[in-house]
Amino acid sequence: MTRKYLAIPQFDALPAPVYFRYDEFGADTHSAAHRHAWGQLNYAAHGVMQLEIGGQHFYSPPHYAVWIPPDTEHSCYNPQAIVYRSVYLTRELCAALPAQACTLVISGILKAILGDFASRDVHIPQDPADQRLAQVLVDQLQRAPMQTCYLPYAQSPGLLAVLQALHAEPGDNRALGEWAAQVHVSERTLARQFVRELGISFGEWRQRLRYLRAIEALEGSQSIQEIAFDLGYSTPSAFIAMFQRQARCTPEQYRRQARRA
Repeated sequence: MTRKYLAIPQFDALPAPVYFRYDEFGADTHSAAHRHAWGQLNYAAHGVMQLEIGGQHFYSPPHYAVWIPPDTEHSCYNPQAIVYRSVYLTRELCAALPAQACTLVISGILKAILGDFASRDVHIPQDPADQRLAQVLVDQLQRAPMQTCYLPYAQSPGLLAVLQALHAEPGDNRALGEWAAQVHVSERTLARQFVRELGISFGEWRQRLRYLRAIEALEGSQSIQEIAFDLGYSTPSAFIAMFQRQARCTPEQYRRQARRA
């Protein structure tokens, strides 16, 4: 099957210190590896964007964005359709932002500004009010909580085997002790590996994986109950509670918003 590659904007230099880009990408689309002299915030207002940066996979579900510093090679893959928002920043404005690629937690203010500019198709803030909003957005980015990666991956063979098995079957409800026995370590050792290598617990990692899969599933026709059971939840209400903590809306609200978008 021929890959569908996305067009990458070509600038010799940014047309403004802060430049905004908006698009909608279809399912199964890619961008080839590239780099540029400015920093870039990648955010999916709906759907999940997957980026590869320095051999590591980064995910951008709603309320999280991926920050890419200047001169950093990156590529992306979109398994499902997404509503895309991006902010380009000159090298000077990147000085107060992370020097390494990372995930940033998007505040309500930042999300509102991106949504407002997208609705009015503002690429370069021109009038004083929009310029002030752009400055607020930069301030919010500089203050945004940082995570190394939303869904980090492992290097050690035993832990990697557990993560790959969960990726293949996110609804697998085996407890940590059962996974530990499968890779021939103690439960305590495996728990420490999760925290040491990934920075989060086994339970948190599995929940994040299920959240990402839920977003993908909500683009389809499955019922909320079917999605909940497929992801290993014993009741739809338990799944809805998890999703609401992550997305700040119910699965049904998210689905309606995605269809409107």
